[in-house]
Amino acid sequence: MSVTVEVDGGIATVTLSNPPVNALSHAIRQGLADAIRATEANPEVRASVLIGAGSSFIAGADIREFGQPMQDPNLPSVVRMLDAVTKPWVAAIQGVALGGGLEVALGCSHRVATATAKLGLPEVHLGIIPGAGGTVFLPRVVPANHALEMISSGKPISGAKAAELGLVDKVAAGDVLEAARALAAEAADGVMPTPLMQRTAEPPEDIAAYEALKTRIRAKARGQLSPVATIDAVDRSLDLDAEAAFDAERAAFIDLRDTTQSTALRHIFFAERSASKIARAKGAMPRPLAQIGVIGGGTMGAGIAVSCLTAGLSVTMIERDEAALEAGLTRVRDTLAGSAKRGLLSPAAQAKAEAGLSGSIDYAALAEVDLVIEAVFEDMEVKKQVFAELDRVTKPEAILASNTSYLDINEISASTQDPSRVFGLHFFSPAHIMKLLELIVTEAAAPDVLATGLALGKRLKKVTVPSGVCDGFIGNRVMSAYRREADYMLEDGALPQDVDAAMVDFGFPMGVFQMADLAGLDIGWATRKRKAPTRDPNERYVEIADRLCEQGRFGRKTGKGWYDYSDDKNGRPDPEVTALIEAESARRGITRVPMSREGIMARILEMMQAEGEKILAEGIAESPEAIDVVMVNGYGFPRWRGGPMFMRGSAE
Repeated sequence: MSVTVEVDGGIATVTLSNPPVNALSHAIRQGLADAIRATEANPEVRASVLIGAGSSFIAGADIREFGQPMQDPNLPSVVRMLDAVTKPWVAAIQGVALGGGLEVALGCSHRVATATAKLGLPEVHLGIIPGAGGTVFLPRVVPANHALEMISSGKPISGAKAAELGLVDKVAAGDVLEAARALAAEAADGVMPTPLMQRTAEPPEDIAAYEALKTRIRAKARGQLSPVATIDAVDRSLDLDAEAAFDAERAAFIDLRDTTQSTALRHIFFAERSASKIARAKGAMPRPLAQIGVIGGGTMGAGIAVSCLTAGLSVTMIERDEAALEAGLTRVRDTLAGSAKRGLLSPAAQAKAEAGLSGSIDYAALAEVDLVIEAVFEDMEVKKQVFAELDRVTKPEAILASNTSYLDINEISASTQDPSRVFGLHFFSPAHIMKLLELIVTEAAAPDVLATGLALGKRLKKVTVPSGVCDGFIGNRVMSAYRREADYMLEDGALPQDVDAAMVDFGFPMGVFQMADLAGLDIGWATRKRKAPTRDPNERYVEIADRLCEQGRFGRKTGKGWYDYSDDKNGRPDPEVTALIEAESARRGITRVPMSREGIMARILEMMQAEGEKILAEGIAESPEAIDVVMVNGYGFPRWRGGPMFMRGSAE
């Protein structure tokens, strides 16, 4: 049974069961509606407790039903039924109450939650707003500013925080069901609270701060419709009675659900869950992971160490000398302290992470680690030397991974005695923040080694995407292609600020030339020089970036790159760069033609999609969805556009 009702001592326990997270399928909605009617009609029932089977309350609606004819009863009608009952209903919240799950909880007259439960309305991440009363009910329980913050950000809050706001009535000190039953018995002897549909919304605590919040939401949306729609919905709840606000919310929900943006966001939602699979690893058991070695304490190595430490793994860092080691360990500790200061780590979690960190300049310290992640300079010979040493000192079952961004990991693995234990883990900087992790599948990697890589990615809470071996793998290969096209456009008539403005208008957080200045132009220069001996002499090659590097213009760190940062930390267009670009066009005999932002983005998208097609044809990526996941999570492609391969399909 999807929904069961057990009555004991006048208290009905209504249990929803739809593993793994009790999504609100049609069967759950029908069962809950039947349970509401049954408990209302049963004179023995004085109050009811609603709980989800397993470890969660309700994770939300069943997204697979989107785009299909909705079967009655729909969720809004079930929530309205709960709000109109004559006997108390107590939501017993553990695990998560998200989206429709929180709307169901709001429909209940009372709520109890564990301190660590997560309550939220994340619909904005799917290109919609709550559609079953969330924008109507939440502002009638908490002040409008808190309601808007939750709805517009989509970020959940803890049960403890929810209690502070008044969203839940009580935090369960022990078993949540026992606490909920106790509150239900108490509520049965009291006066029923006024249904939310009969209440007025709670005004914001500070009008000026509320208006400032709305301004920030609009600015951050950058073309996405749903965050702005959350503002309209909460404002309607303040201005209209609940009935009118409820109808308006539902209409806005349906309009947004049917947009290309919502379709794109649902595409990415499912793609992120399907992309992390490797056929060769199917059925293989991951190897145990407790101790991790990290070679290199620079920005990337330190970020990888932090990511592992905060996931409960111990880390041994290896550096070339004592000074470099101390700098690396300090970098890790400072990052952990910064996370704690921002409230991302509790003091206890910070202390535990720091206790799990050690370091050495002797590779022998890695004798007992389960997996080593190499994060040294991007040089094949250097990496081969590192792996030869790792091959010598680590236990035979230890896994060896390279964090290379471009280099051939098959060649690296061949420098070891057992290539079956070698693969790639391409983290993105900063590694403790960026969600994307490319798992590079080498020719010889054993199935259980690959399964361990997937398990590690999950433990680190990364979106892990398998990739075959090629120069740049999935993400950097696509990025190199559209970056090359951007260089062509410079010679053809565009300026760096034109290309960057087009990308920002499209929804990227910054353009390719802004990003290059941030990362450092010397990095790309080193790559180009490495590839120079094997470059096709017939391939068009733009020398503008090389000329900048020859002048020592490496970006923000030197004060000048594509932009001038000497008087403006955000960078200003530089007449010297414009003159250099125009001179190069003239030298090549190219007549410059101004380009529109639409034209610029059309060329960038076309190049992304063309390179994506090659990657698929070569078997480097398992699916078009994998490419979209990489570009969205690693390269700033606007999530609400679904990814370049999605856009190709939706345009056909």
